[in-house]
Amino acid sequence: MQALTQRLWSSASRWHIGDLAWSRFQHIGREPEWRTALWECDGEPVAWAWAKPPGDLDLHLDPAHPDLAPEILRWFDEVAPGESRTVTMLDAETALIHVLRRHGYVEATGGPFFIHLRRSLADLPQPPDPPAGYTRRCVSGESDADARARVHRAAFSLPGLPPSKVSGDSYRAVMRAWSYRSELDWFVEASDGTPVAFCLVWLDEHNRVAVLEPVGTDPAHRRRGLARATILAALHAARELGAESARVCARGDDDYPSARATYQAVGFRRYARNVSYVRHG
Repeated sequence: MQALTQRLWSSASRWHIGDLAWSRFQHIGREPEWRTALWECDGEPVAWAWAKPPGDLDLHLDPAHPDLAPEILRWFDEVAPGESRTVTMLDAETALIHVLRRHGYVEATGGPFFIHLRRSLADLPQPPDPPAGYTRRCVSGESDADARARVHRAAFSLPGLPPSKVSGDSYRAVMRAWSYRSELDWFVEASDGTPVAFCLVWLDEHNRVAVLEPVGTDPAHRRRGLARATILAALHAARELGAESARVCARGDDDYPSARATYQAVGFRRYARNVSYVRHG
């Protein structure tokens, strides 16, 4: 899946090798719920599909093999248990959108959605020092996994939503994934040594593009510039390793604007959005 994603990378790509690694390993024990399929041509991957219950599909398809799209949708019908089917992609994937419409899918409107933002790393500003009482460093190894998982849960266990399931064990699985580099995994510690903000960057060395996934701050320590300080430190580390640009995905609707505003404040600009197509019955 990562090999195909790396080979097909462009500004019209929803997926980055780091997105896949994070999505696959941030939660352990869910593998029996997932159905994944690969399509190959002459030994080379040309498509992958990842179905999640009850009826959600992520996929990546080589544009040189458009004839596979109907077969992928048939496979999805066979493995998804729900009555409804939802396929999410980037709005630039127009050929795939046409196929979905021919198969009875209609665009879902309203509700939350995600946008993609990017920036060049050529004019990257220097990272500011954290406020007094805070220190910044990159992960030193798997010994930091439990602390990294705790601050992730603090940042993403939002009121009214299920708590984050990221654990020390699942974060160690993330650390063992291909393309993870500890020198690109940064966090800020409070005076007692507790991590309170973080930014993990994944680097595709072949395409020289980095992706931020994930970024967060403990609610008790927000509005102090910690996310900015951590993001810029991680991006400088990525640039030193050869990255020329960076991308991040954030909520685009106005119900959750803070992450989008943080990225825009460090120079990221919107260029695409995710769209979902739904078929009922």
